[in-house]
Amino acid sequence: MASFTPHGKHLIAGAWVPGETTFASDPAHGPSHDFAVGTPALVDAACQAAEEAFWTYGYTTREARAAFLDTIADEIEARADAITEIGTQETGLPEARLIGERGRTTGQLRLFAAHIRKGDYLDRRHDPALPDRAPLPRPDLRMMQRPIGPVAVFGASNFPLAFSTAGGDTAAALAAGCPVVVKGHSAHPGTGEIVAEAVHAAIAACGMPAGVFSLIQGGNRHVGQALVQHPLIQAVGFTGSLAGGRALFDLCAQRPDPIPFFGELGSVNPMFLLPAAMAARGASLAQGWAGSLTMGAGQFCTNPGIAVVLDGAEAEGFAQAASEALAKVGPQTMLTDGIAAAYRSGRDRVAGSAGVQQVLTSMCDLRNATPYLYATTGREWLANAALGEEVFGPLGLIVRAADEAEMMQIARSLHGQLTCTLHMDAGDSALARRLMPVLERKAGRVLANGFPTGVEVCDSMVHGGPYPASTNFGATSVGTLSIRRFLRPVCYQNIPADVLPDDLA
Repeated sequence: MASFTPHGKHLIAGAWVPGETTFASDPAHGPSHDFAVGTPALVDAACQAAEEAFWTYGYTTREARAAFLDTIADEIEARADAITEIGTQETGLPEARLIGERGRTTGQLRLFAAHIRKGDYLDRRHDPALPDRAPLPRPDLRMMQRPIGPVAVFGASNFPLAFSTAGGDTAAALAAGCPVVVKGHSAHPGTGEIVAEAVHAAIAACGMPAGVFSLIQGGNRHVGQALVQHPLIQAVGFTGSLAGGRALFDLCAQRPDPIPFFGELGSVNPMFLLPAAMAARGASLAQGWAGSLTMGAGQFCTNPGIAVVLDGAEAEGFAQAASEALAKVGPQTMLTDGIAAAYRSGRDRVAGSAGVQQVLTSMCDLRNATPYLYATTGREWLANAALGEEVFGPLGLIVRAADEAEMMQIARSLHGQLTCTLHMDAGDSALARRLMPVLERKAGRVLANGFPTGVEVCDSMVHGGPYPASTNFGATSVGTLSIRRFLRPVCYQNIPADVLPDDLA
């Protein structure tokens, strides 16, 4: 399938449904297309269909669901070239990035299929009956994780494949046995549509109930509000801004029946560059930071925006090397005009803060992003909480700590993060050991001598952290553990074997 022309409709329970009004896509390049605007009535239809589908899909075998996930991956790959073409047009992301993200998306689906086939995620437990125990007998008790019901997923602007229509949240919910209603992101509606066609084809090929998946294209805020407040939705998966995510989180909490909101909202992903490592390889660390900071125009939730160093000659050399590396990076197209405008606003906020010095400035306008580099002292950082707020784009801030004690204060001052990084050599072990209890309390992933902008999809990955990195610090949105978000434990007491769920019998 070499090319794709969107029809602009919603997918509701197996039918492509037009809308009364439309919006035009705003691609970085290539043709614009019209797409139907979502409505609360379409949300209700999709949620009703998802609830009806749950009574079948929620009780399918693990093998049937695994085959379904594998088939979705196959159908996405069958549309590979067309997905790349429209994805690059809509987002401005380079072909290589879209190809890699597609591989991550299909690999994730197949990993989850293999994982549920094993059955370990069910966390099955059994305490046999003890009828002769004194003073009281014990009944036969069994426990297993069970799917919770229909799940709402919000597509992300910065990952049109891996965190959107058939991305991590959708794959995890389907693996758990939960139907999904996706609210597509208006930044890449054509990409969402073609991936929805792949899921639609997989539903038909595997004989799954039509309501197991629906896609409602972008619309105004009322669509998202209607989705998270619909009484049949049992959980929400979201990747996006702190402001938007917090608003939806509050709506979930205010429902008559509050539901979990699994939001990944924002992080500055601080790096702590320890003295021995700085003395041995400060320049190469600066060059590596520049590459990570500008990857994908800085539009990664794991973008390492903060570098904490000890003040001195090595800090000056690090700043100079980082500035030289960043100066070589040309303008990059951002995902949307709105994201580009927000980046410039964040730049102005940082640049206008007291005690912040400009190390590298550039010129960016329209939908383009260019790097910026600033520096401040540990004292100024500790006095200004706004410096710890995310700037979504290729902007770096060097924080010069006066000594190790102030570096510890900076670590303790951090809000919740997706990642924290230690750059260290053997001579830094003592300071690293002091930092570790703080960093593991602040972040979902702590790494050494690397950069956090690659998130491996595997069993042990944690992509989450204390608020505001995410709204549920006990969960991850990447890796097989993410399936557990859409399950709940059920205990079965003295249930006859021929009545128990097949996975417990």
